[in-house]
Amino acid sequence: KMDKNTETKFSKLLSLVLRHKPEEIGLTLNEEGWADVNELLECLRKKGKTRSKDDLRQVVTNNDKKRFSFNDDETKIRASQGHSLKNVNIGLEATEPPEFLYHGTIERNLKSIKENGIQKMKRHHVHLSKDKGTASAVGGRHGEAIVLIINAKQMHDDGVPFFLSENKVWLTDFVEAKYIINE
Repeated sequence: KMDKNTETKFSKLLSLVLRHKPEEIGLTLNEEGWADVNELLECLRKKGKTRSKDDLRQVVTNNDKKRFSFNDDETKIRASQGHSLKNVNIGLEATEPPEFLYHGTIERNLKSIKENGIQKMKRHHVHLSKDKGTASAVGGRHGEAIVLIINAKQMHDDGVPFFLSENKVWLTDFVEAKYIINE
């Protein structure tokens, strides 16, 4: 069993290789973002980062944001959302969002958000939360959090699609500034 510090470092490494840069360890993801567990462990071993399937289970089980999941027989693993890889489509279906969703950010991003809306940047989607606490935690990773309220119902009524990831993060392509209720 990994200690908390080792588990956090391993989780960050998995985020890197399963969401953004599988090539860093020579890993290949399929079009739905799945990596073969044995291939992942072998690629890690070749880079001097020996881990076990139990270590993977520990991260999948304990990750507070449920960033990762196994397939049914635990032969494949993937990130639940947050990919920046262009060739990955995790197969989410459009779904109706709640009336309001929340986005955590910091002060230095507000001017751009007011002018240009919330953009997905290098990711596949803009990430939104169903509650203020989660949005505050997300925004607070880079400074003092500011939580923006998004009129998701109006966006949806206007034809903007929303998706709900496996780990309950709301995703959309773009949030126009007009849908942001507060500043």
